[in-house]
Amino acid sequence: MSLARHVDPDTLIQALHHHPSKAHKHHLQTKSATSTVTPYSSRYASQQEISKYIIPQQGAPADAVHQMLKDELDLDGRPNLNLASFVGTYMEREAEALMVENLSKNMSDADEYPAMMAMHARCVSIISHLWGVQRGETAIGSATTGSSEAIHLGGLAMKRRWQEQREREGEDKTKPNIIMGSNAQVALEKFARYFEVEARILDVSEKSLYRLDPELVKKNIDENTIGVFVIMGSTYTGHYEPVEEISNILDEYEGKTGIDIPIHVDAASGGFIAPFTHAKAGGHKWNFQLPRVKSINTSGHKFGLVYAGVGWIIWRDESYLPKHLIFELHYLGGTEESYTLNFSRPGAQIIAQYYNLIHLGFEGYRNIMENCLTNARLLSKALEKTGWYVCVSDIHRKKGKHIYKGAEDVEYTREEDTSANYNAGLPVVAFRLSDDFKQNYSHVKQESISTLLRVKQYIIPNYPLPPTCQSTEILRVVVRESMSLDLLDRLITDIISVTEQLMNTDAVDLAAFQPGATSVEKLHQSRGVDHRNKHLARRPMSEGVHRTVC
Repeated sequence: MSLARHVDPDTLIQALHHHPSKAHKHHLQTKSATSTVTPYSSRYASQQEISKYIIPQQGAPADAVHQMLKDELDLDGRPNLNLASFVGTYMEREAEALMVENLSKNMSDADEYPAMMAMHARCVSIISHLWGVQRGETAIGSATTGSSEAIHLGGLAMKRRWQEQREREGEDKTKPNIIMGSNAQVALEKFARYFEVEARILDVSEKSLYRLDPELVKKNIDENTIGVFVIMGSTYTGHYEPVEEISNILDEYEGKTGIDIPIHVDAASGGFIAPFTHAKAGGHKWNFQLPRVKSINTSGHKFGLVYAGVGWIIWRDESYLPKHLIFELHYLGGTEESYTLNFSRPGAQIIAQYYNLIHLGFEGYRNIMENCLTNARLLSKALEKTGWYVCVSDIHRKKGKHIYKGAEDVEYTREEDTSANYNAGLPVVAFRLSDDFKQNYSHVKQESISTLLRVKQYIIPNYPLPPTCQSTEILRVVVRESMSLDLLDRLITDIISVTEQLMNTDAVDLAAFQPGATSVEKLHQSRGVDHRNKHLARRPMSEGVHRTVC
């Protein structure tokens, strides 16, 4: 959540109203306001604003409030055209109906909603099996509010296990560290900062495919390393990190030193893609098939295809979840075990997740994920075929090929192709202007393409790659379930049209049109700087937290 600051309403209202003497009048309901034919015939259409910063003394008619809020929300972008986000924006009517019918159910009231809790347990079991739970082990897990909470829980369990081991050995336990790549999503670094663990953030490079470099892992682990965060699907480029290769390095390290360092896999997106696609993880192991992988998280509200508000964390066996972290709760007549950072949580998303798992089944999920990857490949190839763009992501290149050799090297898709014929990864298209284009049209700024596409209602971010690669900026499209072939055709046409428009105009600095602080509320929210003023940030990018638009 962003931090927000107090707003002084009197100052604002005095400036807004013609008569300062009326500034103290915040009443939103008067006799004339309650007897209207339509919301637009009420006083709120022209005479009086809906209260914004303090609660009004009296309320306002429901239809008027509904219409005014609806009108203001029309200023938001269209969720389906928000191509920056991994979070799903589509669910079937039946799933939506189930969610509406169960909006009032609270996950913390386990004894009151046993059917919902049974569905929760079934989801944990189903996901555990998708991730290769091993015979003889008893997987344990929980729903969370998203992958951020799940990552914190997984990291906290690793820290506690490390502390307990150091205590048994009589060793110092005050200097824990954790390994991650600089491409890591902000939640991973938040864990380290909030739970007082040194974050060893390792540089990524073009050679490492902009993901965690196994060679650097080897150089940075020691007896104080509580674990390694490995990402199944970088939010920058969609690349899967080499879980099995890193596992082998840790196996070798344990063989030499006796120090057992676990892996937590952040599969926020890949956890619902790799199990279903023909490509899997590119022929490599990534889940509980690897003994060193102790816990995995995912976001049900990403490629689990549920609306925002649900994540999952699974440990391969209950022995890897320290007992000290589990609370036995006696609440409302019942007893339950809990390991979460939250207490009250919505239950509707869990029901929707179970609906998806049962309704779609394995083949349904496979069809959707293969469709997403097919469309992402088509977009990638179309962009590179123009000669104007180069894709930093590589799910459209034949398996094992990662280097762009030019527009003439782009291969057409065969009808029988599946994801198994290509590099494994998320359905993400990360692209930049080609070197030839930048040489021939040096006046065209890449961020201008993002700006002009925003005019057409697409939200496609333009931002730098992680530190050490930050001189390269990328545009990024997440191809979700709702990106149909028709919409994809329109998107490709619009990207080409916008690019041609910029090519055929004189040098224009469109940075002035970048979104900025355009409202009073925005000015009072958490401090920060926009793209144009990033050099004024309190910390340089090389030291900062990277959100990477997730």
